[in-house]
Amino acid sequence: MSAILEVRDLTRNFGGLAALSDVDMDLETGELVGLIGPNGAGKTTVFNLLTGVYPPSSGTITFTPDDAPIKIGGSRPFDICRAGIARTFQNIRLFKDLSVLENVVTAMQQSQRYGLIASFFHTSAWYRAEQDVRERSLDLLRIMGLEDKSGELARNLSYGEQRHLEIARALATDPRLLLLDEPAAGMNPAETAQLTELIAWIRQNFKLTILLIEHDMSLVMAICERIYVLDHGVVIASGTPHEVRHNPRVIEAYLGEEVTDV
Repeated sequence: MSAILEVRDLTRNFGGLAALSDVDMDLETGELVGLIGPNGAGKTTVFNLLTGVYPPSSGTITFTPDDAPIKIGGSRPFDICRAGIARTFQNIRLFKDLSVLENVVTAMQQSQRYGLIASFFHTSAWYRAEQDVRERSLDLLRIMGLEDKSGELARNLSYGEQRHLEIARALATDPRLLLLDEPAAGMNPAETAQLTELIAWIRQNFKLTILLIEHDMSLVMAICERIYVLDHGVVIASGTPHEVRHNPRVIEAYLGEEVTDV
């Protein structure tokens, strides 16, 4: 395998406060990697730097979806999305006054290649492209179990369904690297178990690399091949789930006790 993401000495300062300090991280193509740590450790800041919400104060982010490395530190969010990185958010950010289907269709529009004339005059090429987008969007909703609710407003979905819709919308951008920010937040154990299976299925069938922030250790330990642990903006440990769950520094800073094998 080759590295699809390389992070070196990544630092982000807010005024005099260092939210992240000299973070190094590597993701191999096809891996499912966890990013854990206590609240305020800097996990979402990592995602915001990887997706262009914030520029790094220093350090480099190299994304290699194919053979040509791309330096994305400080790039604009939509350019990073087009390069192949998509994300979900800790606090769900749907277009709540659009339909379920429209949420996915909107995300898929960035990949359309018809020109201004075709769009303005609604040519046959435009109709074919729009039909293709609709069919692919419905396919994603089918995978997420939301096809029957495609016409409903996003705001009317249950919390768990909104989580699934947000994942569908991220997949609609055709990513190579998917960043999931606490996808199980607010879910009950049955919903979390279903989500665990769904994430594993998505990774396999969409051939994705996934970086996952999550506080539910049953989910993290069940599906992640490697884990990075952040505390106060610093990586304090990394390794396999077995190594992390038995690491004394991680136990002291975050877990509180050794997490039993799952």
